[in-house]
Amino acid sequence: MTKILITGGTGLVGKKLTKMLVKNNHEVLVLSRSPKKENEFRWNLSENFIDKKALENVEYIIHLAGAGIADKRWTDERKKIIIDSRVKTANLLFNKIIEYKINLKGFISASGIGYYGAITNNKTYKETDKPGTDFIANVCKQWEKAAEQFSNKNIPVTILRTGIVLSKEGGALEKMKTPILSPLGSGKQHIPWIHIDDLCLMYLNAVEGNLTGVFNAVTPENHTSKTFSKTLAKNLKRPYLAIGVPSFLLKLMFGNLSVILLEGSKISAKKIEKRGFSFRFRTLKKALNNL
Repeated sequence: MTKILITGGTGLVGKKLTKMLVKNNHEVLVLSRSPKKENEFRWNLSENFIDKKALENVEYIIHLAGAGIADKRWTDERKKIIIDSRVKTANLLFNKIIEYKINLKGFISASGIGYYGAITNNKTYKETDKPGTDFIANVCKQWEKAAEQFSNKNIPVTILRTGIVLSKEGGALEKMKTPILSPLGSGKQHIPWIHIDDLCLMYLNAVEGNLTGVFNAVTPENHTSKTFSKTLAKNLKRPYLAIGVPSFLLKLMFGNLSVILLEGSKISAKKIEKRGFSFRFRTLKKALNNL
């Protein structure tokens, strides 16, 4: 049994991952601003506080905490919240690990495929490619830098650059299930995605299989907004309208945030496959049938 501490444990991925880890006989503790369950412990960024009991004999930390990228318009205040909820929380964890002299076996952090920038082209991005220069790319760079500091203390670090997570418990897929399905904008932008079970298995492998380093957490099958919408419409038996939702309308509705809807790159999954990871849901059709 391994003792694991999760941040963001009450979120979509966190809840699913907790169940999977417990099923595999691991002990899971969760950091929460308002603890309610026996395995939840309080932390507060503004107070620079983490309940010391949450860190006692912890072997792995899985850092999933972060304000939703697409939940609200990107005002200056919102941008700060998005960054601080990822970066400053990682810094807080690092400082407390040092303060309490915790001997971690690994620090495992989420990141995003936004690392490569919001751009649509024919390039397939792999882990060694340079980061983009836009807001989300900058968020991911800072996020990963905060995680990498653990390696300075000889703590192995794993970073999973995650695409759109498909789940039947909510998230992006629920928002996509509109009465009439259609692509967004040109429909040519790529939509890197992953089934939530495969993502959680990657985190499990990081704990049980010493999966360390930076990995793209996306399925090998590539889809554009157009092919994704068409496949989803067929699965739901709903009408598909080939004419995309106009870009100007999305920009009017979402402001600068619309860039993550209108742009998207192809992302390689070869590195994690070469490390022995086997996807349960390689195709969108199989994933949607399951969900």
